[in-house]
Amino acid sequence: MHSIWAVAQNTLAQALRMKIAVVIILLLGILLPLMSVVMEGDGTLLGKLQTFTSYGLGLISLLLCILTIAVSAFTLSSDLKRKHIFLIVTKPIRRVEYMLGKLLGILLLDTLLLGLFSGVVYGSVLFVYQTAKAPAEQREKAEAEFFTARLGIKAQLDKDQLAKQALARYKELKEAGQIPDGMPYSRVMSELIGQESMKARKVDPGEVKEWEFQNIRIKNTSDPNTLLFVRYKYQVTVTPPDEKVFGMWRVGDIRQFRSGSQFRTPVYRYEEAESIRTVHEFYVPANALAEDGFLGIAFYNNPAMNQTTVIPEELEVLYRTGTFTENYFRAVLMIFIRLMFLAILGLSLSTWLSFPVVILICLIVFLAGLTNGFILDAIESLPAAAGVVYKFTIKPLLWLLPQFDGAYNPNRYIVDGRTMRWMFLAATLGITVCIKGLLMFLAGILIFSRREVAKAVV
Repeated sequence: MHSIWAVAQNTLAQALRMKIAVVIILLLGILLPLMSVVMEGDGTLLGKLQTFTSYGLGLISLLLCILTIAVSAFTLSSDLKRKHIFLIVTKPIRRVEYMLGKLLGILLLDTLLLGLFSGVVYGSVLFVYQTAKAPAEQREKAEAEFFTARLGIKAQLDKDQLAKQALARYKELKEAGQIPDGMPYSRVMSELIGQESMKARKVDPGEVKEWEFQNIRIKNTSDPNTLLFVRYKYQVTVTPPDEKVFGMWRVGDIRQFRSGSQFRTPVYRYEEAESIRTVHEFYVPANALAEDGFLGIAFYNNPAMNQTTVIPEELEVLYRTGTFTENYFRAVLMIFIRLMFLAILGLSLSTWLSFPVVILICLIVFLAGLTNGFILDAIESLPAAAGVVYKFTIKPLLWLLPQFDGAYNPNRYIVDGRTMRWMFLAATLGITVCIKGLLMFLAGILIFSRREVAKAVV
């Protein structure tokens, strides 16, 4: 253990002397405080906090990933090239201990810098909130939607019912001879399912659309500070002149309207004209929730206020499960998982490749990780013939690479006030580091332990 720690200390000191480390530290030290002052977002307090946090964490992640790649690729390559390793191999230290020491030194650097600059962002967020001269309404909105950690339940369509309706429509079109010649069955069904999905989501003027959410469990629904959040976005078939929709919402146990019995839980109303193609939220007290965890939401398209068909999209019910601080800490740990993987990758590759090649491969892997989810989704949507080829060739290779986008992007959790679960974080750590990273590190140790670092000259 003493040998590993000695190598780690030496690696940390070596990394801090690198010019790229100095430049990145200076950039983060200057840009983060400046961004907290300059960035305004959409002009509201919530928009300012969301914009600064998103760009701040994004900048920290990007620059520290670049630094980790550079240090992990340089430290071992430099020792080999400059023959510094000759001073080490003569000591009673095994090569696996040398590799572990190098990795520990890089992770110490990442821990130090990530902790420092994520703390700067956290402190700046609190400072901006405390010193901002914003109306009470904006402060309340920031407290409810940003300084929180929430889980969400999305409204789901009955896919089986949509498929049945699409199949019935397909048969009608086929009997009428209205299906274009040569159009594959899968494409026709895909378009018909899309049409049925649109019918299921749209609300024509004068109509009411209802959604039901089951098994929402909140500990203390009687607490007036416990809230339920309704999140949605309006789409329309004809754009209104002012690009706004007047929404009339009812939230609560709407089953009470049908039964005609005495109301046991309140049903809350929310009416507001809001812009289309923009995400909106409103919240109601949690006592709107029925005892069995049922919550109903109804939307009425008032023909006196709206002259177009309204399509509420991305409808979701959110409820609090934790605090902003603990959620922010988990988001920072997600960034650290990225750094751990890149440190292992760069160090393992440098055991048998030159410095420029290691840098190139690490950057490619990093960029692939930022688009991994998008590429996998694109492969899933390929036609059957081409999809089979890609699924058995490129898709397994992409699985071996890390995934930094989508659900693995920490910014999406902090900006929208969504809870990042500990189980999800542990699963990401296990797959990214303990499986993929460990396999690479063991391969690097195996190669390095068999590598000849020098030749005897007689």
